[in-house]
Amino acid sequence: MNIPRAKGAELSRRDFLRSGAAVATTTLAPGVTLIAFGGSAAEAGTDAGKRWGLLIDANKCDADCSACVTACSDENGWKGTGNPETDAQWIRKVTLKNTTTGRETSLPVMCQHCEEPPCVDVCPTGASFKREDGIVLVDKHTCIGCRYCMMACPFKARSFVHEPTTNQKSHAPRGQGTVESCTLCVHRVDQGGTPACVEACAATGHGAIIFGNLKDPDSDISKQLAGYSSTALRPDLDLNPGVRYTNL
Repeated sequence: MNIPRAKGAELSRRDFLRSGAAVATTTLAPGVTLIAFGGSAAEAGTDAGKRWGLLIDANKCDADCSACVTACSDENGWKGTGNPETDAQWIRKVTLKNTTTGRETSLPVMCQHCEEPPCVDVCPTGASFKREDGIVLVDKHTCIGCRYCMMACPFKARSFVHEPTTNQKSHAPRGQGTVESCTLCVHRVDQGGTPACVEACAATGHGAIIFGNLKDPDSDISKQLAGYSSTALRPDLDLNPGVRYTNL
């Protein structure tokens, strides 16, 4: 294995861990490997000419509907136990209340797939990374469970896997002691599909979530964004998330 040499005399711990992650593979279950999101394999199918994102219309989101959460859980093999302190929450429903008018708004919150992701900045091993097409992922082989990314994320979009994993999906590797979050169903996107939450929302008839290429002016999501105002969560942070909301 060719180990990259750091500038100067010594190899940094981060460089060493990242170089090892590019070739090492750990098996979690038959057909499931931690390297699925790491190294050059994850970048091979990306296109810098695309930036995948979501547009969520809060007016169309039914407060009593959790189809998007259920679809994500089924698709990616995570389950809640009812404990908000330790449960996986790749996507969750939240309720916002205007303290002046009393108006309540329900909306899904997941990894916002930021253009400048804080989770990537603080990760000591390079396990948190952003693909060229804007999707932010966690390489489960390189993740050491330090949870710095969880502290850095202003959206509380990442979860630590406390419990032994079950119902493993080959396309969505999980590992006890690692951190995980929404992947935008990258396995579907790379095959030309759409995230499970988007399909589930459409099936209910609500159509509150639109998925598409933010860099394509002819895509439905770009046309919608050009047609009316939208906002990002925590716009004051200038992270330029790939997830946008309207009618908040």
